[in-house]
Amino acid sequence: MAKAARRRILTTLLAVLAVAASVAVVVRVLAPAEVETVARDPYPAAPAPTAGVIARLPVAPLVVDGRLRVYAGTRQVYADQPVTGRHRVTPFWSYRRWPATLVGVLAEGTTVVSRWSDGTLVALDARTGRVAWRADGPEPGSVPAPRRTYAGTVWDPAGLHVARTAAGRTVLLAAGPGALGGYDLGDGRRLWRVDVGRGCRTDVGTTASGELVGVDRCAGPAAVELRDAATGAVRTRWRPPDAPDQLVVSPVGCRDGHSGCRGLRTAGPGGENSRGWLVADPGEPTAAPGLDGADTALDGERVVDTSGPVVVGRSPRTGAELWRRADIHPARVLAVEPGRVHLLTDRRELVTVDPITGATRSTSVLDLGRDGIAWRPGRAYAVDGYVAVERLRERARPEDDDQGYFLMAEPVLLAAT
Repeated sequence: MAKAARRRILTTLLAVLAVAASVAVVVRVLAPAEVETVARDPYPAAPAPTAGVIARLPVAPLVVDGRLRVYAGTRQVYADQPVTGRHRVTPFWSYRRWPATLVGVLAEGTTVVSRWSDGTLVALDARTGRVAWRADGPEPGSVPAPRRTYAGTVWDPAGLHVARTAAGRTVLLAAGPGALGGYDLGDGRRLWRVDVGRGCRTDVGTTASGELVGVDRCAGPAAVELRDAATGAVRTRWRPPDAPDQLVVSPVGCRDGHSGCRGLRTAGPGGENSRGWLVADPGEPTAAPGLDGADTALDGERVVDTSGPVVVGRSPRTGAELWRRADIHPARVLAVEPGRVHLLTDRRELVTVDPITGATRSTSVLDLGRDGIAWRPGRAYAVDGYVAVERLRERARPEDDDQGYFLMAEPVLLAAT
């Protein structure tokens, strides 16, 4: 009897130990965690590539400091180098989190900021991949699932912008349903947080004068709200003359992404009553007739207009013609960065022009190997003289799956200009 009791006790003990071991494994696998894999190699030098296509990639890159390419994944942000490498290679550094998912990435100087589904903001030093700081930000709410290139995550991060204030401070701004927050980009210190209406406000971007732009329709007809990036206080609340109730506001002339923008375009939901405005200075936006057309792009004090039979440079304030180029039409504006407007012709030529004079800075064909030019452009991005673009199938539709939507397994081209 004693032997049977001992056997039962031993069996029970073994069962308890097995359950405890299983629980430990589950906790270890499923518990919140992060993995920081820092760079082992020295920070690379910035190359000086010649104009032309330099890489074909499966995912969209952020070019950081002219030296690295940074990418997004479901639960990972990572970098490779050199920036001129023909294909994506082994990560230079990597940062992973679990179980949160990555919803946005932006870069400012050598700081790479990632935003996660639980609201956490994590800044990485691009030179090493080490975590520089973490902060609790507003939860982003529902974010559309990214396509396999993650272009929306890195080129148009939802609710994530930067602004430079008059005092020289760079502020990270995070917006979510019901809340906004401003953070010092250098150390992650929260500068302010305000509660806003849920479901009745959208953020647009930031201005060159250090303001966060939003469209607020919580207490009446939709109005443009300009909020001080340093304090969170509303500086200006403005509604365009004869604006429709369903006001759509798009940033133009931005330094990077939707940050540091010098202009806005307002319109109705179908694009009717389109009007251009300058927001480079504090106060109410200034009318810019040269920006009224949807086929116009702003860089500084010049508008590049591709709506007519020739490419025209105009004054944003008057719409007066300042230069014209008949030799590169038909063309469309692919991307804009300070000092460069990148045009794409029907022959898939990338023509980069100086917006001040209209002179060609570089030209090349967006083709690599035997890929050909039978594609149409999707999302595009430009910084520091680099241009990246998604290539879509000519008959691709938004509802198509990724295989039917993108041209091939490596649909993103990166070119130097």
